[in-house]
Amino acid sequence: GSFFMEKNLKFNDLQYELSSYLLRYKNNPIQWYAFGPKPLQLAKDTAKPIFLSIGHTGSHWCHLMNEESFSSDHSVAKYLNENFINIKVDKEELPDLDQYMQLASQVMNGKGGWPLNVFLTSEFKPFFMGTYFSNISDGENNPSFLEILKHIKSDFDHHQDKIKETAQKITQALETKPTVEHKVQFEGHYPSAPSILNALKDYQDNEHGGYGVEPKFAHFTFIEWAVEHILEGMVPKEQGDHIIKTIDSLLMGGMYDHVKGGVHRFCIDKAWSVPQFEKVLSDQAALLKVLSKVSLIYPSPLVFDSLIQTLEYLNTEMISEKSYFFSSQDSDSEGVEGLYFTFTKDEFIDALISFDENLSEQMEKLLLWFNIKEAGNFERKLNVIKLNPKYAKDYFTPQNWELIRKVKQALYEARKLRIPPMTDNKGVCAWNFNLLTALIDIIQYCKIETIKKAALETYQKVHKGVHDNFLLEDENKNVMLKSSTTRPQHVPLFEDYVSYMEYNFRSYELFADQNFLENAHQSMNFIFKEFFKDGIFYTRALSFSDSLEYQNIHTPIFDFSQKSALATLIGHLRKWQTHFEDYKDYLQQIDTLLHNLTHLSLQNPLQFGETLRALTYPELAYKKIEVPKKWKNEIQFTQFYINFSFRFALVFHEKETQDWSISNTEEVELKGSGLEEFKKVFLPPKEEKSSK
Repeated sequence: GSFFMEKNLKFNDLQYELSSYLLRYKNNPIQWYAFGPKPLQLAKDTAKPIFLSIGHTGSHWCHLMNEESFSSDHSVAKYLNENFINIKVDKEELPDLDQYMQLASQVMNGKGGWPLNVFLTSEFKPFFMGTYFSNISDGENNPSFLEILKHIKSDFDHHQDKIKETAQKITQALETKPTVEHKVQFEGHYPSAPSILNALKDYQDNEHGGYGVEPKFAHFTFIEWAVEHILEGMVPKEQGDHIIKTIDSLLMGGMYDHVKGGVHRFCIDKAWSVPQFEKVLSDQAALLKVLSKVSLIYPSPLVFDSLIQTLEYLNTEMISEKSYFFSSQDSDSEGVEGLYFTFTKDEFIDALISFDENLSEQMEKLLLWFNIKEAGNFERKLNVIKLNPKYAKDYFTPQNWELIRKVKQALYEARKLRIPPMTDNKGVCAWNFNLLTALIDIIQYCKIETIKKAALETYQKVHKGVHDNFLLEDENKNVMLKSSTTRPQHVPLFEDYVSYMEYNFRSYELFADQNFLENAHQSMNFIFKEFFKDGIFYTRALSFSDSLEYQNIHTPIFDFSQKSALATLIGHLRKWQTHFEDYKDYLQQIDTLLHNLTHLSLQNPLQFGETLRALTYPELAYKKIEVPKKWKNEIQFTQFYINFSFRFALVFHEKETQDWSISNTEEVELKGSGLEEFKKVFLPPKEEKSSK
């Protein structure tokens, strides 16, 4: 008998899960359950409150809470097991549940994040929540986790009315549709890029690039929007310079992984020195989209190297043997945050000399260029690898840039000998399609052949695997999307279908295969049929969602930790109404939503970058360019791809003729025959060009 006792203590219900995040907690002395009918029924049967803890693999604070409270403190485990039903959730498997609870946290505490620890009634209604709870009390202001648990349990036992009232308030707040209290005054359809950038002037960090104070986020979709409008010639130089400075600071700072490529989550300081080290797939997609477009106006070695390195990183570290992209990599290795990525001064010197001893002659300036200090700029005398902007003039010469590359190589060789952070090997549907779309952006906008080719090879390497892993057919041959590779059954999610639709529209424009266009159009119709009701898009498909215990709420309207799928949908509706007549009708159905989004986005443009991308262009700026499909293989035509900004819908006809046309949403503006004539439209006479 005693053997079985021991064995039961060793595992809880998470041992049966596929998510590597949940498996981390299977040896906790806490009786964890995965989200599902079993624990929810148990809570009702025992009338116990529910403790729900949401996190993800990469998060340093999730690990910390696991170490302090979940795995080693048996008094916490004993108390949780006796008084609560405990559910652990991987946010990447249940993004809708995470979005629901994050919104509840915003309502209750004004902020969210991970780990998100939520206390709910036996009926699964949230009444108290917070992010990281420390296990150590520091007097009355910050009680320990155990003290908090006892306090909540006592409230639950003695103040049921108060708890029900709180839960009711939160639930009602989540049901309200996004509306506008304060309207932003402006003339015309929507403010132009310069006026929005001008409104943010006070938030600009003129010294370090970016916006606001620490923690510093990249706001990739906002930057992408700004770059698109710089490319249109719409942005005055001074404003454009700040955007370029921001990209420079990002790529020189600690947020970019100089040794291997890819970006970390965000930086904890204003000068972009120290990042939160986890790497998430959705951020890599956002980075690649920005770099592909900025490469057209700012052909810096920083931009091109970051493109090459990040593609290389994705290829070598982020593709599963089943050919989909992994979701993320951890911030910690060997239990220490950032250990894998950082170097003491001695380690830095050793790495360089063991790679090439001639580097010792250059050591003094290399230490300055990479800002390596004896005291370090992180914990335990460690240095985050970054380039010192003070010496940019020195190292941005062809000869010295080769030296910079050599140092990165040397550090990479040294890092190979270390124990790497854990990779979360699950695939997330929306993120995989977003990454394929980012690769298409590189193929379309980057002028460097080798980088284009690398992006195309990556696309070809995974695109079948992504289809095989995330697409299922139902009995009527409809395409159903599987939300993640580790949770087999889940209700269809809005963000999955939008990213799939966007990937199909973009693939069609690049590869001219009619199937892509049909898939995109069918997805759009499916989204309106399944996710749209009374002017609002819902997170989960409406016809599937009755069985779940938490409300189906409106899909997030701003870019939370990735771009807003709602805004992506709107951008494609506005663009493709040039081709699909019924999209005009869809746009009328979301008229109120568009009105609300207009004002909400202008109140906080940095958080609404994808919405700016969808709403800034006036309707008549969208163009359909229809050309013969056979031009697809003409190098003279494909060179023009870099001129087709997001607002151009590229459509191919199968006719034998050489006819082409350019139309707006109302009428044909220009038409002609033959590639020579078409080229003239995009190649203005020489004099005009210089004044532009």
